[in-house]
Amino acid sequence: QVQLVESGGGLVQAGGSLRLSCTNSGRTFGNYRMGWFRQAPGKEREFVAAISYSGGTIYYSDSVKGRFTISRNNAKNTVYLQMNSLKPEDTAVYYCAAGRTLATGEAMGVEQLYDYWGQGTQVTVSS
Repeated sequence: QVQLVESGGGLVQAGGSLRLSCTNSGRTFGNYRMGWFRQAPGKEREFVAAISYSGGTIYYSDSVKGRFTISRNNAKNTVYLQMNSLKPEDTAVYYCAAGRTLATGEAMGVEQLYDYWGQGTQVTVSS
């Protein structure tokens, strides 16, 4: 079973940085496409960033492009989201997700193409 666990969330001032981690602690391992999504209260879940299994294909939402960096270490079965220059509008619960199928470009941001989800970690950015 795939079990995704996020960590690294917290409270940070605007302009600060956080690094989120997501580790698959389950017993099932595969060539998963990994993504980060976020959801603020009263809003729909929003795509943030995604990375292919090899790390060769990366896609960001326009709202975080240039500020966030997604990466992965398959040896550690972990994906990361480095968040710099944080803004109050980045405040949300951040979810890690894994997809079993190939996807590129904008398709990497379609949440229906992800099969497993973590429980989320809260990121709060104060102004």
